[in-house]
Amino acid sequence: MGYGRWDDDAFQAARTFRARRGLDDFGYTADMHGQARSTWRAHQRLDPRDAFRESRDSAEHANSLPIAVLFDVTGSMGTVPRIMQGKLGRLHGLLRSKGYAEDPQVLFGGIGDAESDRVPLQIGQFESDNRMDEQLRLILLEGGGGGQKSESYELAAYFMARHVATDAWEKRGRKGYLFLIGDELNKPRLAAQHIREVIGDDVREDVSVASVYRELSQRWHVFYILPNQSSYYHDPDIAAHWATLLGERFLRLEDPAAVCELIALMVGVGEGRIDVGGGLADLSDIGSRAEAAAVRRALETANGPR
Repeated sequence: MGYGRWDDDAFQAARTFRARRGLDDFGYTADMHGQARSTWRAHQRLDPRDAFRESRDSAEHANSLPIAVLFDVTGSMGTVPRIMQGKLGRLHGLLRSKGYAEDPQVLFGGIGDAESDRVPLQIGQFESDNRMDEQLRLILLEGGGGGQKSESYELAAYFMARHVATDAWEKRGRKGYLFLIGDELNKPRLAAQHIREVIGDDVREDVSVASVYRELSQRWHVFYILPNQSSYYHDPDIAAHWATLLGERFLRLEDPAAVCELIALMVGVGEGRIDVGGGLADLSDIGSRAEAAAVRRALETANGPR
């Protein structure tokens, strides 16, 4: 995957078309919510069972850089994908026009609760053109969750570690970027049952969460973004949990509207294309002063990928 080029005019025209006709940007979610919950399922293009995802070079994109953004879609967190969908053009503009990434390929996905949700994991494809918007809008915003201050992030981490191949790593030894966006803890352990039922791997023993993230970090710069979207934003347990796993890549973001800007800047800094000061200046230049201020505060204790 990862062919073609982003067309911002087409993106804006499609948004205008849907708005004029009263169509939900997340039409698949609207369709599922109009049916009995027992029938809810991941869209076939995002179903992780027996699936594999690839980020590959092409004649158009000879230096592909994989960027994966996986959202917690439970409870109030379902608003963050909507925010990001509206600002995809800005994200892509920062990555390309500002030179933060030469050939970005973006994958979107959704994370729920494997203990209680109908659709605990959704994983799209790596895309370079407007299909990234299409896959984002196919995510089912289930809005469930188990109410136990934990979601199945570790299941998503397992998929990204075991079921993704990238030319960036295989040809150039370059890590991709994985952004987990949520507000809760991992489950205490990655249950073998969840791996079998959701992903399809024949795993018979539970896996420690720490080992999953260690494996994941071998090929990915992994970030956890905690947006100010729920009462857990100031929860010390959440902060301690993710800081232990990811160190300085645990980031609090007080303004969820700045999520695209934060992602773009962390990629640019990680790729050595910009420093934090220059990136914040870029955000101000494009009229995102409020977002720039939120990103600056999020990065006060972060120094980018190690």
